Amino acid sequence: MNYLRTLCLAFVSFGLIACSEKADPTPQVERLDMDAIARDYLFLELSMGEIDGNHVDAYFGPEEIKQRSAESGLSLDEILQRTSNLDQALQDIATSADSNTARIDGLRGRLRALAARVSLQQGNALSFDEESAAQFGTVAPTFNAAHFDSILGEIETLLPGDGSLSARVDAFKADFAIPIDRLPKVFASAIAECRRRTLEHIDLVDGESFTIEYVNDKPWSGYNWYQGNSVSVIQINTDLPIYIDRAVDLGCHEGYPGHHTFNALLEKNLVNDQGWLEYSLYPLFSPESVIAEGSGNYGIDLAFPGDERIAYEVDVLFPMAGLEQSNAEKYYALLNLLEKLNYAGNEAARGYLNGDLSREQAVEWLMTYSLSSRARAEQRTRFFDTYRSYVINYNHGKDLVAGYVEQDNADLDTRWERFEQILSTPIQPAELEK
Repeated sequence: MNYLRTLCLAFVSFGLIACSEKADPTPQVERLDMDAIARDYLFLELSMGEIDGNHVDAYFGPEEIKQRSAESGLSLDEILQRTSNLDQALQDIATSADSNTARIDGLRGRLRALAARVSLQQGNALSFDEESAAQFGTVAPTFNAAHFDSILGEIETLLPGDGSLSARVDAFKADFAIPIDRLPKVFASAIAECRRRTLEHIDLVDGESFTIEYVNDKPWSGYNWYQGNSVSVIQINTDLPIYIDRAVDLGCHEGYPGHHTFNALLEKNLVNDQGWLEYSLYPLFSPESVIAEGSGNYGIDLAFPGDERIAYEVDVLFPMAGLEQSNAEKYYALLNLLEKLNYAGNEAARGYLNGDLSREQAVEWLMTYSLSSRARAEQRTRFFDTYRSYVINYNHGKDLVAGYVEQDNADLDTRWERFEQILSTPIQPAELEK
């Protein structure tokens, strides 16, 4: 059976395209087939979103597809079967001449992730690493307690004293919390600086913008809700103290050159310029999140290379927040060491989701090896409950992006060029690992 006949069988139940075996399989016909697949793909992801409220992170595609998915009420079994049909159709197209490999690979990666997500919703068990491989196309490295113990020893030397090390860290960091009434001014300044630095290297469409909202009772510290047309809503969770370094962290990660920039570039370059409609939807549990979260975190270092971030925060944000500067040097030394503990959160999630750690044991692990307060550790386990193996995208994703961007000791301009390429193309995690 040729690929065009396969497409007929795959899509007859959708009623979206008419097929003829006698049609000439030219690249033009292939483009029409790919566009039909993209629309059916959107229908399936949006149908999954009707079942799982966390599944679709952003959608700015045709409203009629969204309306149809809401009315159809597809079951998990139906979504899984139609996902398999689409993947088979893509395999057939991939064997034809002049097929667009990048687009096909991107769609197939998303379909594999969707199938894995459906399977999890159906109650099928996957290990932490199996789950991350299926959904995100990569597996994070594993670290044992001894790896973190050596770093904890350095922090112990930096902050000697009585009581638990996590309590000492929390007490020291308290002097660097932004007063709640100063959050809007500090964040507005930080995001503006992140934007200024990004626009020196990346062109965004005229009129791109964002608004900031301050929220409570969330399992995350910040979130970008992309609205389409280069507009975002950035939410900041104020449940717990927000330290001064988080202003630049979240300003870059959620805004520039992070999520807002990423989504705006994908919309312009792939949806608007190339007509790849599938990128009008961002499925949270997909390989795209490795790129999104990895670039969001790496973008902080890219926008503020070397000591530029410390200088900006101490000279501009500290006075704005009303913070003393006397212990700033020790504070940034501590942050540098805490960064090295980053993968401890992955190990807590791996153990908890694999059933090797209870919730309380996961909280205690985070308090010991991430030096989190109990409140932050408990919030973190709520994140594990909701987003599961998604945690690898922040640190492992950052390492993958950094390795790709910085290869061959690239200079700063080249790093920005490679970074923009990642944000503008359907690159897959496996390509970053080469």
